[in-house]
Amino acid sequence: MEVILSAPRGFCAGVVRAIDVVELCLQRFGAPVYVKHQIVHNPYVVADLEKKGAITVENVEDVPEGSVVVFSAHGSPPEDYEKAKARNLRVIDATCPLVTKVHNEARKYSREGRRIILVGHKGHQEVRGTMGQAEMFLVDEREGVHLPDWSSDTPVTVLTQTTLSVDDTARAVERIQQRFPNALVRNDVCYATTNRQTAVKKLAQMVDLVLVIGAENSSNCNRLREVASAQGVPAYLINGPEELHMEWLEGVKRVGITSGASTPEVLVDAVVKKLRPERVITMDGVPEDVSFILPRELRQ
Repeated sequence: MEVILSAPRGFCAGVVRAIDVVELCLQRFGAPVYVKHQIVHNPYVVADLEKKGAITVENVEDVPEGSVVVFSAHGSPPEDYEKAKARNLRVIDATCPLVTKVHNEARKYSREGRRIILVGHKGHQEVRGTMGQAEMFLVDEREGVHLPDWSSDTPVTVLTQTTLSVDDTARAVERIQQRFPNALVRNDVCYATTNRQTAVKKLAQMVDLVLVIGAENSSNCNRLREVASAQGVPAYLINGPEELHMEWLEGVKRVGITSGASTPEVLVDAVVKKLRPERVITMDGVPEDVSFILPRELRQ
Protein backbone atom coordinates (compact mmCIF):
# COMPACT_ATOMS: atom_id res chain seq x y z
CA MET A 1 0.00 0.00 0.00
CA GLU A 2 1.07 3.55 -0.74
CA VAL A 3 0.08 6.68 1.15
CA ILE A 4 -0.14 10.02 -0.63
CA LEU A 5 -0.13 13.06 1.63
CA SER A 6 -2.02 16.12 0.48
CA ALA A 7 -0.35 19.52 0.45
CA PRO A 8 -1.10 21.90 1.94
CA ARG A 9 -2.74 20.30 4.98
CA GLY A 10 -2.93 20.88 8.71
CA PHE A 11 -2.58 24.05 10.72
CA CYS A 12 -3.38 27.41 9.16
CA ALA A 13 -1.93 30.71 10.35
CA GLY A 14 -5.01 31.57 12.40
CA VAL A 15 -4.82 28.28 14.30
CA VAL A 16 -1.09 28.64 14.96
CA ARG A 17 -1.71 32.14 16.30
CA ALA A 18 -4.58 31.02 18.55
CA ILE A 19 -2.59 28.16 20.11
CA ASP A 20 0.40 30.47 20.58
CA VAL A 21 -1.85 32.98 22.35
CA VAL A 22 -2.98 30.42 24.94
CA GLU A 23 0.55 29.14 25.54
CA LEU A 24 1.96 32.65 25.89
CA CYS A 25 -0.81 33.61 28.29
CA LEU A 26 0.03 30.59 30.44
CA GLN A 27 3.68 31.63 30.45
CA ARG A 28 2.98 35.29 31.18
CA PHE A 29 0.03 35.15 33.55
CA GLY A 30 0.31 31.61 34.95
CA ALA A 31 -2.36 28.94 35.23
CA PRO A 32 -5.23 28.84 35.07
CA VAL A 33 -6.00 30.70 31.86
CA TYR A 34 -9.62 30.39 30.78
CA VAL A 35 -10.56 29.85 27.13
CA LYS A 36 -14.04 30.75 25.96
CA HIS A 37 -15.11 27.94 23.63
CA GLN A 38 -12.57 25.42 22.29
CA ILE A 39 -9.61 27.50 21.15
CA VAL A 40 -9.74 25.55 17.87
CA HIS A 41 -11.97 22.63 16.97
CA ASN A 42 -9.69 19.72 17.77
CA PRO A 43 -9.89 17.69 21.01
CA TYR A 44 -6.19 16.75 20.91
CA VAL A 45 -5.15 20.41 20.83
CA VAL A 46 -7.66 21.36 23.52
CA ALA A 47 -6.55 18.51 25.81
CA ASP A 48 -2.88 19.37 25.33
CA LEU A 49 -3.49 22.99 26.38
CA GLU A 50 -5.63 21.91 29.33
CA LYS A 51 -2.75 19.75 30.57
CA LYS A 52 -0.69 22.95 30.68
CA GLY A 53 -3.31 24.83 32.69
CA ALA A 54 -5.95 26.10 30.28
CA ILE A 55 -9.60 25.71 31.27
CA THR A 56 -12.18 25.63 28.48
CA VAL A 57 -15.62 27.11 29.16
CA GLU A 58 -18.57 27.83 26.92
CA ASN A 59 -19.88 30.98 28.57
CA VAL A 60 -18.22 34.14 29.83
CA GLU A 61 -20.30 33.78 33.02
CA ASP A 62 -18.33 30.60 33.80
CA VAL A 63 -15.05 32.54 34.10
CA PRO A 64 -14.25 33.68 37.66
CA GLU A 65 -14.20 37.45 38.09
CA GLY A 66 -10.83 39.08 37.52
CA SER A 67 -9.41 36.13 35.56
CA VAL A 68 -7.55 36.01 32.24
CA VAL A 69 -9.72 34.69 29.41
CA VAL A 70 -8.79 33.97 25.81
CA PHE A 71 -11.55 34.29 23.24
CA SER A 72 -11.32 31.49 20.68
CA ALA A 73 -10.17 31.71 17.06
CA HIS A 74 -13.76 31.51 15.77
CA GLY A 75 -14.72 34.99 16.94
CA SER A 76 -17.24 36.20 19.51
CA PRO A 77 -20.26 38.50 19.50
CA PRO A 78 -19.99 41.96 21.12
CA GLU A 79 -22.08 40.95 24.12
CA ASP A 80 -19.35 38.53 25.21
CA TYR A 81 -16.90 41.43 25.45
CA GLU A 82 -19.47 43.42 27.42
CA LYS A 83 -20.01 40.53 29.84
CA ALA A 84 -16.25 40.17 30.25
CA LYS A 85 -15.88 43.86 31.07
CA ALA A 86 -18.65 43.62 33.66
CA ARG A 87 -16.80 40.71 35.30
CA ASN A 88 -13.47 42.58 35.26
CA LEU A 89 -11.89 39.91 33.03
CA ARG A 90 -8.64 40.43 31.18
CA VAL A 91 -9.58 39.46 27.61
CA ILE A 92 -6.93 38.30 25.18
CA ASP A 93 -8.57 38.02 21.78
CA ALA A 94 -7.39 35.06 19.66
CA THR A 95 -9.98 35.61 16.93
CA CYS A 96 -8.48 34.73 13.54
CA PRO A 97 -7.72 38.00 11.70
CA LEU A 98 -9.61 36.68 8.67
CA VAL A 99 -12.72 36.26 10.83
CA THR A 100 -12.18 39.75 12.25
CA LYS A 101 -12.13 40.98 8.64
CA VAL A 102 -15.65 39.57 8.15
CA HIS A 103 -16.80 41.27 11.38
CA ASN A 104 -15.41 44.58 10.13
CA GLU A 105 -17.17 44.13 6.79
CA ALA A 106 -20.47 43.43 8.54
CA ARG A 107 -20.28 46.64 10.57
CA LYS A 108 -19.08 48.71 7.60
CA TYR A 109 -21.83 47.67 5.21
CA SER A 110 -24.47 47.92 7.91
CA ARG A 111 -23.41 51.53 8.59
CA GLU A 112 -23.71 52.23 4.88
CA GLY A 113 -27.33 51.13 4.97
CA ARG A 114 -26.87 47.89 3.05
CA ARG A 115 -28.76 44.70 3.95
CA ILE A 116 -26.46 41.80 4.75
CA ILE A 117 -26.85 38.13 3.83
CA LEU A 118 -24.45 35.75 5.56
CA VAL A 119 -23.82 32.35 3.98
CA GLY A 120 -22.89 30.06 6.84
CA HIS A 121 -23.85 27.14 9.02
CA LYS A 122 -26.46 27.82 11.68
CA GLY A 123 -25.12 27.40 15.22
CA HIS A 124 -21.43 27.35 14.30
CA GLN A 125 -19.35 29.44 16.67
CA GLU A 126 -17.99 31.63 13.87
CA VAL A 127 -21.49 32.35 12.56
CA ARG A 128 -22.69 33.26 16.05
CA GLY A 129 -19.85 35.75 16.38
CA THR A 130 -20.42 37.28 12.95
CA MET A 131 -24.17 37.60 13.36
CA GLY A 132 -23.59 39.57 16.56
CA GLN A 133 -21.85 42.35 14.64
CA ALA A 134 -24.91 43.67 12.77
CA GLU A 135 -28.39 42.69 11.69
CA MET A 136 -28.17 40.09 8.91
CA PHE A 137 -30.03 37.25 7.23
CA LEU A 138 -28.47 33.78 7.43
CA VAL A 139 -28.46 31.42 4.44
CA ASP A 140 -27.45 27.87 5.40
CA GLU A 141 -26.97 26.13 2.06
CA ARG A 142 -27.42 22.72 3.71
CA GLU A 143 -31.08 23.62 4.27
CA GLY A 144 -31.61 25.14 0.82
CA VAL A 145 -31.14 28.73 -0.25
CA HIS A 146 -34.15 30.45 1.31
CA LEU A 147 -33.93 34.19 0.73
CA PRO A 148 -35.55 37.18 2.43
CA ASP A 149 -38.55 38.86 0.85
CA TRP A 150 -36.71 42.06 -0.03
CA SER A 151 -37.10 44.05 -3.22
CA SER A 152 -34.74 42.87 -5.97
CA ASP A 153 -33.08 46.30 -6.08
CA THR A 154 -32.28 46.25 -2.33
CA PRO A 155 -28.61 47.12 -1.74
CA VAL A 156 -27.33 43.74 -0.53
CA THR A 157 -23.89 42.63 0.62
CA VAL A 158 -23.08 38.91 0.81
CA LEU A 159 -20.64 37.70 3.47
CA THR A 160 -19.58 34.12 4.12
CA GLN A 161 -18.27 31.92 6.90
CA THR A 162 -14.54 31.40 6.31
CA THR A 163 -14.59 27.57 6.43
CA LEU A 164 -17.32 26.62 3.95
CA SER A 165 -17.17 24.45 0.84
CA VAL A 166 -15.90 26.65 -1.96
CA ASP A 167 -18.21 24.98 -4.51
CA ASP A 168 -21.33 24.95 -2.31
CA THR A 169 -20.75 28.60 -1.41
CA ALA A 170 -20.40 29.55 -5.06
CA ARG A 171 -23.73 27.87 -5.84
CA ALA A 172 -25.44 29.64 -2.93
CA VAL A 173 -24.01 33.01 -4.00
CA GLU A 174 -25.22 32.41 -7.55
CA ARG A 175 -28.76 31.86 -6.26
CA ILE A 176 -28.54 35.05 -4.20
CA GLN A 177 -27.32 37.03 -7.21
CA GLN A 178 -30.21 35.74 -9.29
CA ARG A 179 -32.58 37.22 -6.72
CA PHE A 180 -30.49 40.36 -6.05
CA PRO A 181 -28.56 41.10 -9.28
CA ASN A 182 -26.68 44.05 -7.81
CA ALA A 183 -25.52 42.23 -4.68
CA LEU A 184 -21.97 43.01 -3.56
CA VAL A 185 -20.25 39.69 -2.84
CA ARG A 186 -17.26 39.51 -0.51
CA ASN A 187 -14.90 36.56 -0.95
CA ASP A 188 -14.59 35.52 2.70
CA VAL A 189 -13.80 31.79 2.39
CA CYS A 190 -10.23 31.83 3.68
CA TYR A 191 -7.03 30.91 1.86
CA ALA A 192 -6.46 27.80 3.98
CA THR A 193 -9.94 26.42 3.34
CA THR A 194 -9.61 27.11 -0.38
CA ASN A 195 -6.12 25.63 -0.69
CA ARG A 196 -6.98 22.44 1.21
CA GLN A 197 -10.14 21.84 -0.80
CA THR A 198 -8.32 22.40 -4.10
CA ALA A 199 -5.60 19.97 -3.01
CA VAL A 200 -8.02 17.26 -1.90
CA LYS A 201 -9.79 17.37 -5.29
CA LYS A 202 -6.44 16.61 -6.90
CA LEU A 203 -5.62 14.00 -4.27
CA ALA A 204 -8.90 12.16 -4.80
CA GLN A 205 -8.03 11.57 -8.46
CA MET A 206 -4.85 9.75 -7.42
CA VAL A 207 -6.11 7.34 -4.75
CA ASP A 208 -8.66 4.64 -3.90
CA LEU A 209 -9.60 6.07 -0.51
CA VAL A 210 -9.27 9.42 1.28
CA LEU A 211 -8.80 9.84 5.01
CA VAL A 212 -9.38 13.31 6.42
CA ILE A 213 -7.72 13.69 9.80
CA GLY A 214 -9.61 16.05 12.05
CA ALA A 215 -12.40 16.56 14.55
CA GLU A 216 -16.07 15.83 14.02
CA ASN A 217 -17.01 19.37 15.07
CA SER A 218 -14.53 21.03 12.69
CA SER A 219 -16.28 22.73 9.79
CA ASN A 220 -13.28 22.77 7.49
CA CYS A 221 -12.54 19.07 8.16
CA ASN A 222 -16.11 18.08 7.34
CA ARG A 223 -15.97 20.09 4.14
CA LEU A 224 -12.76 18.30 3.12
CA ARG A 225 -14.46 14.92 3.51
CA GLU A 226 -17.45 16.12 1.49
CA VAL A 227 -15.22 17.52 -1.27
CA ALA A 228 -13.26 14.26 -1.51
CA SER A 229 -16.44 12.18 -1.54
CA ALA A 230 -17.87 14.36 -4.32
CA GLN A 231 -14.94 13.26 -6.48
CA GLY A 232 -16.27 9.71 -6.37
CA VAL A 233 -13.94 8.04 -3.86
CA PRO A 234 -14.76 6.74 -0.39
CA ALA A 235 -13.78 9.37 2.18
CA TYR A 236 -13.78 9.19 5.96
CA LEU A 237 -13.22 11.76 8.71
CA ILE A 238 -11.24 10.41 11.65
CA ASN A 239 -9.54 12.25 14.48
CA GLY A 240 -6.74 9.72 14.89
CA PRO A 241 -5.59 6.13 14.38
CA GLU A 242 -8.01 4.76 16.98
CA GLU A 243 -10.92 5.66 14.68
CA LEU A 244 -9.46 3.89 11.63
CA HIS A 245 -11.44 0.82 10.49
CA MET A 246 -9.13 -1.65 8.80
CA GLU A 247 -11.97 -3.08 6.68
CA TRP A 248 -12.00 0.24 4.79
CA LEU A 249 -8.60 -0.74 3.40
CA GLU A 250 -9.58 -4.05 1.80
CA GLY A 251 -8.47 -3.98 -1.84
CA VAL A 252 -7.08 -0.44 -1.45
CA LYS A 253 -3.67 0.18 -3.02
CA ARG A 254 -3.40 3.93 -2.54
CA VAL A 255 -4.64 5.89 0.46
CA GLY A 256 -4.81 9.67 0.31
CA ILE A 257 -4.49 11.61 3.56
CA THR A 258 -5.27 15.23 4.27
CA SER A 259 -6.00 17.16 7.44
CA GLY A 260 -7.99 20.20 8.38
CA ALA A 261 -6.70 23.59 9.42
CA SER A 262 -7.12 22.76 13.13
CA THR A 263 -5.42 19.34 12.99
CA PRO A 264 -1.89 18.88 14.39
CA GLU A 265 0.56 16.96 12.21
CA VAL A 266 1.22 14.49 15.03
CA LEU A 267 -2.22 12.95 14.36
CA VAL A 268 -1.41 12.55 10.66
CA ASP A 269 1.88 10.86 11.58
CA ALA A 270 0.05 8.49 13.93
CA VAL A 271 -2.42 7.43 11.23
CA VAL A 272 0.38 6.87 8.71
CA LYS A 273 2.25 4.76 11.27
CA LYS A 274 -0.82 2.58 11.83
CA LEU A 275 -1.28 2.07 8.09
CA ARG A 276 2.35 0.84 7.76
CA PRO A 277 2.58 1.76 4.05
CA GLU A 278 5.36 0.58 1.79
CA ARG A 279 5.84 4.12 0.55
CA VAL A 280 4.76 7.63 1.55
CA ILE A 281 4.57 10.35 -1.09
CA THR A 282 3.78 14.02 -0.55
CA MET A 283 2.04 15.62 -3.51
CA ASP A 284 3.00 19.05 -4.79
CA GLY A 285 0.85 21.85 -3.50
CA VAL A 286 0.48 25.59 -3.10
CA PRO A 287 3.05 26.90 -0.61
CA GLU A 288 1.64 28.81 2.33
CA ASP A 289 3.71 31.53 4.00
CA VAL A 290 0.93 33.40 5.77
CA SER A 291 1.48 34.50 9.35
CA PHE A 292 -0.40 36.81 11.70
CA ILE A 293 0.93 39.07 14.42
CA LEU A 294 0.05 38.34 18.02
CA PRO A 295 -2.45 40.42 20.01
CA ARG A 296 -0.93 43.67 21.24
CA GLU A 297 -0.79 42.45 24.86
CA LEU A 298 1.55 39.58 23.92
CA ARG A 299 3.94 41.16 21.43
CA GLN A 300 6.70 42.09 23.88
